[in-house]
Amino acid sequence: MSGAPRLTLKPGRERSLLRRHPWIFSGAVGEVRGSVQSGGTVEVRAADGRFLAWAAYSPASQIRARVWSFEEAEVPGPDLFKKRIEAALALRQTEVPPEATNALRLVHAESDGL
Repeated sequence: MSGAPRLTLKPGRERSLLRRHPWIFSGAVGEVRGSVQSGGTVEVRAADGRFLAWAAYSPASQIRARVWSFEEAEVPGPDLFKKRIEAALALRQTEVPPEATNALRLVHAESDGL
């Protein structure tokens, strides 16, 4: 996603992302470069320039960004979302017997990578 808006964290604020926590709080944000609307995808980088994640940006929330992927090659888009939704449905189909219910929650936010 060349040319994607970039969110750069303050020095030392990448620790939670390195532990795979999917939230970036407003106090961790050092700089936002490029034009990004609420809900738009940003590339998240550490203060030293290292890639950390792709995230959905929320300028009005204390949770400034929510991670879509920690893999640089796994750029958010229709293919990623399709894969995540299919995996969520497959999990539910293996965990909940069809005779147990006629309804399932399709996805559960960050628990399903969404």
